[in-house]
Amino acid sequence: MVTPAGHLPTALLHHGRGHSPPEEDPCGTLYGHLARANPQWRLPPAGDAMALFMGPDAYVSPAWYPSKQEHQKVVPTWNYVAVHAYGPLEFFEDADRLLEVVTRLTDLHERPRAEPWTVTDAPEAFVRAQLRGIVGLRLPIARLEGKRKMSQNRSAPDRAGVAAGLAESDLASDRAVAALIST
Repeated sequence: MVTPAGHLPTALLHHGRGHSPPEEDPCGTLYGHLARANPQWRLPPAGDAMALFMGPDAYVSPAWYPSKQEHQKVVPTWNYVAVHAYGPLEFFEDADRLLEVVTRLTDLHERPRAEPWTVTDAPEAFVRAQLRGIVGLRLPIARLEGKRKMSQNRSAPDRAGVAAGLAESDLASDRAVAALIST
């Protein structure tokens, strides 16, 4: 059986920071939502769910390795940072709970704006109608796994070559990876 995946808006809420009830998992709890039309929320749970979070990533050209000149035994690779969060997934349809999740997600993403939009800026009846089109999700994090592959398997000169090559890129994500190689 193929397990479906989806890209969903979520927010991590931590116990002890005034953002979640005391019964929440000490690793935090993910809250989010998905479209009611998305069939994923109707599937029976098959163990823990996984939420995948990607950090900066970039293609690494073997041309950046000084060791290429010495022995030619190099191949392209990919540098990346990723975190997998696992836990039991719960879906919910309660309108008040959905409103709280949507409000928190909106506030989180609007906060940096000069004039943040808030859910209360829209008419309440309109918001309530929109909530009928989504289903909430809650994933208390039971286990975290992280991976950081930043050319650490290469020699110091090769790492410096990769960092220099990525630092010259026009892509912000490449430059972010270059900075991580040096740290």
